[in-house]
Amino acid sequence: MTKRITLLLAFVLALGVANADNENDDFVTVRDGRFYIGDHEYRYVGTNMWYGAILASEGKGGNRQRLNKELDDLVALGIDNVRVLVGGDGRDSIPSHIAPKLQTQPGVYDQDLLVGLDYLMAEIEKRNMKVVLYFNNAWEWSGGYGAYLDWVGFKGDVMSADGSGKMKHFDRTPVPTIDGWWEYMQYVGNFILNDEAKALAANHVRNIVTRTNSITGKPYRESKAIMAWEIANEPRCFVNDSLHRTKFVEWIDEQSKLIKSLDPNHLVTTGSEGKHGCEESLSLFRAIHTLPCIDYVCIHIWPNNWGWIGKFNQNYDADKTIAEHAPDPIVDNVKAACDSTLAYIQEAYQTINTPLEGESTFRKRPLVLEEFGYPRDRFLFTPGSPTKGRDFYYDYVFSIIKQTGQIAGCNFWGWGGSANVKNTIWQRWDDYVCDPAQEEQGLNSVFALDYSTLNVIRKFTGK
Repeated sequence: MTKRITLLLAFVLALGVANADNENDDFVTVRDGRFYIGDHEYRYVGTNMWYGAILASEGKGGNRQRLNKELDDLVALGIDNVRVLVGGDGRDSIPSHIAPKLQTQPGVYDQDLLVGLDYLMAEIEKRNMKVVLYFNNAWEWSGGYGAYLDWVGFKGDVMSADGSGKMKHFDRTPVPTIDGWWEYMQYVGNFILNDEAKALAANHVRNIVTRTNSITGKPYRESKAIMAWEIANEPRCFVNDSLHRTKFVEWIDEQSKLIKSLDPNHLVTTGSEGKHGCEESLSLFRAIHTLPCIDYVCIHIWPNNWGWIGKFNQNYDADKTIAEHAPDPIVDNVKAACDSTLAYIQEAYQTINTPLEGESTFRKRPLVLEEFGYPRDRFLFTPGSPTKGRDFYYDYVFSIIKQTGQIAGCNFWGWGGSANVKNTIWQRWDDYVCDPAQEEQGLNSVFALDYSTLNVIRKFTGK
């Protein structure tokens, strides 16, 4: 078996093509810029459910009855792919962080959550679904970059965002909702420069990829449930200079090679937002997605967060209300968001699938839109509240996927399912939805009561 795995890895690295022999017919592979399972092309509609392993645990926050219902409901909708966090990390009781944490100290794991991950993968395999598992996070809500910097005792100074030229000193990772988003981003930009922090992150990868599922008895590398391993959620270098960009590419290269060396059977990708997550650099976006062990390309699209529906951005506005008599920019500006979405997709596709002059090793890679979301009308959050703008946007995105053929798979953000939302901002042991703890619960989540949105999804999946 060891010899077979070694030979397969060599084949993947040399040709960039996964071998679809009889034994591995259920693994997702890549050929000529398309996904395949066996000899059949695999194009999918999926969702994000980062909390899947927590819900699948028998510890605090777990609810296996709900998990099984959510998976069954997704299958009924024609959803056969879920994207799940293998985390979080760091110290407890940080504002805006999820709980419980998978990794409470470097290499020290909550065993209930590990078994929860095992259970989740077993249930996904039963339903003939696929899962994309991501290890790390550039953002604060699951720990990620910031947790690893804390664990190695990093302390640093960052330039104040007020334009005064003053420096702010932090002994721990700043909390964005308290200390400022600029300060957070500048601080965690040190992650890719810190060899100790990156080593801890690599050790987490080793621990998970080499794990044997306690329920199925199968090593993860043999699991038919896994479509791909993902390096991080929205990895960034954050600081736009040559040193950070160079170190960022090196880190993506190192992590992808590590994963392939441990598991040659499954695909590997970045988790990137695309150009927006590469300091607006198409060359950096291309550089991380044409590395030898990166199998496919990721982009995320967030019209509200990125200002595509105007200056209106309720995520960061103090006033969270839109009066009934006032214009609703979420609905009124949705067509502008659609235009920007099409341009972003086309730019990414052309960038990644056009060989450079003299590029002899070029190979096509599938493009996946693995996060996209749109707020509810008038910035409401309650399950079942109006989603005219969202429905229009979802329908447009699905039409792009169908008509252009440029997107090989998509995961909308995200699945809230049957969650009972009690608080606008998540409080410990509230039901999990896909909106992370620092965001309004229901902001982008699709619930079982959102009938019009579900009908848009069914229209595309044929269910």
